[in-house]
Amino acid sequence: MSNLEAIVLGLVQGLTEFLPVSSSAHLIIVPWLFGWDEPGLAFDAALHLGTLTAVIFYFWREFLGMAQAIPQAISKPGALLYRCGEVDYEQDRSARLLLLIVIATIPGLVFGLLGESVIEDLFHADKHQDLALTIITLVMMGVGLLLLYAEKIATLARGMDDLQVSDAAAIGLAQAAALIPGVSRSGATITLGLFRGLRREDAARFSFLLGTPIIAGAGAKGLIDVLQSGLNGQEATAFALGMLASTISGFLAIGFLLRFLQRASTRVFVFYRLGLGVVILVLLASGVR
Repeated sequence: MSNLEAIVLGLVQGLTEFLPVSSSAHLIIVPWLFGWDEPGLAFDAALHLGTLTAVIFYFWREFLGMAQAIPQAISKPGALLYRCGEVDYEQDRSARLLLLIVIATIPGLVFGLLGESVIEDLFHADKHQDLALTIITLVMMGVGLLLLYAEKIATLARGMDDLQVSDAAAIGLAQAAALIPGVSRSGATITLGLFRGLRREDAARFSFLLGTPIIAGAGAKGLIDVLQSGLNGQEATAFALGMLASTISGFLAIGFLLRFLQRASTRVFVFYRLGLGVVILVLLASGVR
């Protein structure tokens, strides 16, 4: 992998991890379009470490508040989750958010452990490339239509403080579905958030916070694999450049989307998903790639 390829893929990862368009799909589609070799799961993990850095830097106050609220979350989870008993509001908010994130993370962890090998074999093996790209494209377009329907019926009446255990569980299941490339972790969770009546910005904010444990787990696993196998000088440089590019672009993407959703809907991302899907299907059908 050249340094240019690493930078381009890092930028793609940072942008598409947080915009609701599927980073895993783009990390498969972009090399395919340009005729590049598959970057591999180790490099993908390095990019995840970059986006993890971006989200931690952007939401450091929220993460600090949740870390400080861990004792309270452990001491009275029931009271926090179901809003009973007298608790300090600021600590209550942080501890409750932490517990909801834990609940919503569980489905992704379970499905990840059970389905990782199947997904890797289908979507990251050359022998299934055309089938994988077709599935990715159809899934990308299908989730785009779901997002469009969610926008149509969304009440946009609830904020993050209104989240209930059932909301967290439902959004967590949506995040688990994003193991399939094309779904998009942020796309699935924002879509579910809209179905549950959340305001767009709050749905996105919870999505970003919720994704942190999954992103961290993927990055840590890949880092362990890299350390065990080792890297030469060129590979280490490419990994570092890709990680830096994904950190910068991810940080900018978070800020952009949160500001954008304060005044606009997610329809532009629906149109992007549908348009890219049509292009990929035409290319596959014509045999150009």
